[in-house]
Amino acid sequence: MINAAIVGMGRWGQNLVNSVQGKSTKLRFTHGMVRRPAEVAEYAQKIGLKLCTTYEEVLADKSVDAVVLATPHDLHVAQITAAAATGKAVFCEKPLAMTRADAELAIKAVEAAKVTLGVGHDKRFWPSMQEVKRQVESGVLGKLLHIEGNLSNENSRATYREWRGKPENSPGGSLTATGIHILDAFVHLMGPAKRISASYSSQGGADVQDTMAMLFEFKSGATGLLASVRPTPVFWRVHAFGTTGSVEARGTDDVELRISGDPSGQPARLIHAEPLDALRFELEAFADAVAGVAPYPISHEQMILTAATLEAAARAVDTKTTVTLD
Repeated sequence: MINAAIVGMGRWGQNLVNSVQGKSTKLRFTHGMVRRPAEVAEYAQKIGLKLCTTYEEVLADKSVDAVVLATPHDLHVAQITAAAATGKAVFCEKPLAMTRADAELAIKAVEAAKVTLGVGHDKRFWPSMQEVKRQVESGVLGKLLHIEGNLSNENSRATYREWRGKPENSPGGSLTATGIHILDAFVHLMGPAKRISASYSSQGGADVQDTMAMLFEFKSGATGLLASVRPTPVFWRVHAFGTTGSVEARGTDDVELRISGDPSGQPARLIHAEPLDALRFELEAFADAVAGVAPYPISHEQMILTAATLEAAARAVDTKTTVTLD
């Protein structure tokens, strides 16, 4: 059993804790770090957490095997480096880092310390997205030509926090909050991007309501379209197109597969993937990696690729230019 500390106990930090506490035989949270403990004292007592008010206190506690970071984006690299220096494994919520260089610094630190690093791209672990990945890897779609994705999320009104609006935490508008999930799906399924351009419109206000559309060219020659509409109801769609078929994920569990000349005669096969708790899945995968059972499903190379693509995409939004990746 891995003993973990949750660092940052806002809405998402509590979601992570709730996904495993009292349910998992692989990881449990024993400590919580928060600047204002009175705000979460009742929750901490109920869930069985010892509260700390500084990160240094967490890192000094030898009973803590791993830290789980649900903190503002600009703190991640320093917090990962500090944890690695004490020999503690780290699970970091997305985005791992805002730039390729910072992602490489974080990964260099954990590799030097020989500790596990996990990153919280929970949408990768949705049953629908795992099914899409299986279909892509099976070759049934032929050569991949194009991908489209849309994550729209009106929840930003209810979950907005002041730190999210600061420039250091929100390059590219809402890209770090919602668009990154589609961006990560793109590089996971299609590989490295070559060029990115973007169109972005903000309605202003403190709750970061915006609309974003991005065009991708991948090194493979394939293309992609990414959309994120923050004020509209929650919607998820990822659709990969190939020379002989296409596969589309809608929401957490549902997939449509279309194959050219399908002998079944059906225009689309409907696949309802078996539901699972993606947050618990990724945290238990992290625990397995810490215990040496299996590597974390997202490799260091993939972490760097997502960070590099995020950096380029944010620049495309902020400068309103086409950005070419190295």
